[in-house]
Amino acid sequence: MEIISHTWHWSVSGFLIGMVMLALIYFGKVFGMSSNLRSLCSMTGIGKKVSFFNWDWKAQRWNLVVVFGAMIGGYVATHYMSDSSNVAINPITIEKLEKLGIDAPNAKLLPNTLFGNEIFQSPKMIVFLIIGGVLIGFGSRYAGGCTSGHAISGLSNFQMQSLKAVIGFFVGGLIVAHFVLPLIF
Repeated sequence: MEIISHTWHWSVSGFLIGMVMLALIYFGKVFGMSSNLRSLCSMTGIGKKVSFFNWDWKAQRWNLVVVFGAMIGGYVATHYMSDSSNVAINPITIEKLEKLGIDAPNAKLLPNTLFGNEIFQSPKMIVFLIIGGVLIGFGSRYAGGCTSGHAISGLSNFQMQSLKAVIGFFVGGLIVAHFVLPLIF
């Protein structure tokens, strides 16, 4: 059952994100996905052993609803409201990906080489996933938030720390994409 046969224009989601940010600022809330990981860990009671997780997670219940909403919204958008056949990838990009051994998405949003179930059959990819997960966890804690928290919430609140973090995210992403990724594949 397909409801919409084309992708949404970027301005629709941009406008909605802006409205959500205005509402959060109005109600004195700060948005960030990585803080939800702290809440989930705190819910398990690990705060008795690790002081970082010893805090009132119930004050952040509203933010957990955001995570579940993002998960449900992502599922609905992917399965019922999208058409990835209109995603056009530059032929030069496809050539570069093929040189790295990464298949072109071919009317899918993501290549199977990086995002399919095949990655769980490769010990090399499992190691990369574990290392990447640790680095992302450490990085978001060290930076005082994740990319979505800084780029959406921090910038909308005019926080200089968030501007520096977002610049760092982009520079780091460019370095990894151009210099590290070719070494891995």
